[in-house]
Amino acid sequence: MHLAVVIPTYNEAENLPGLLSALFSLPLHLSVLVIDDNSPDGTGELAESLTSRYPGLHVLHRSQKQGLGTAYLEGFRHVLEWGAEAIGQMDADFSHDPQALIAMAKELEQCDLVLGSRYVPGGAVDERWAFWRKSLSRFGNFYARTILGLPLRDVTTGYRLWRSQTLQGMPLERVRSNGYVFQVEMAYLAYRLGYRIREVPIYFLDRQGGQSKMSFRIQLEAALRVWQVKRAYRDLRPHS
Repeated sequence: MHLAVVIPTYNEAENLPGLLSALFSLPLHLSVLVIDDNSPDGTGELAESLTSRYPGLHVLHRSQKQGLGTAYLEGFRHVLEWGAEAIGQMDADFSHDPQALIAMAKELEQCDLVLGSRYVPGGAVDERWAFWRKSLSRFGNFYARTILGLPLRDVTTGYRLWRSQTLQGMPLERVRSNGYVFQVEMAYLAYRLGYRIREVPIYFLDRQGGQSKMSFRIQLEAALRVWQVKRAYRDLRPHS
């Protein structure tokens, strides 16, 4: 199975070389698309320089910081043209263990979307996280799951594998979220269309370098946007 992994980046020069080395060492037929939003630390230029080492690496340069949602949607359009059978999403900061892709790819053989889940049995978050941070993460998931009626444990996870046909069958032009609530909207959209979703346990490690992109504005957007997402897809029914 040809797997194309989409990785948005902004100031991830400290993490990117190690992440790419780990990814391309996996026993998978793998391509990677790095989407860089003109990182001041030179992440985009660094990624470009690594294409000679990794033939499966491709880089998309954007002129400015445009947000997570637009990066993924633009990335999906690019990799779908490659003919990949599966498309992955992951962070660039080593929060998502590349090794988990092996189990996730295996699970994708039986479903349409696989979520790398922190909140199913066997999953966990970094034990060094402060109590308030763990509580905020769990509450965010509970909040979104409850409002949207999702039978999933981790709707905010950014570690995912999609069948290409699944993404092709979704009205991506209707997706409006551009912060981390993008992950919630995409999961809800897949659920409303009746796609088979499974969760694989992962250990979510705190970032190994660089700075977190999470902010109060992003959290506020997520809280408000969930209600908009619920209204936006009331017309959708499962594919026959």
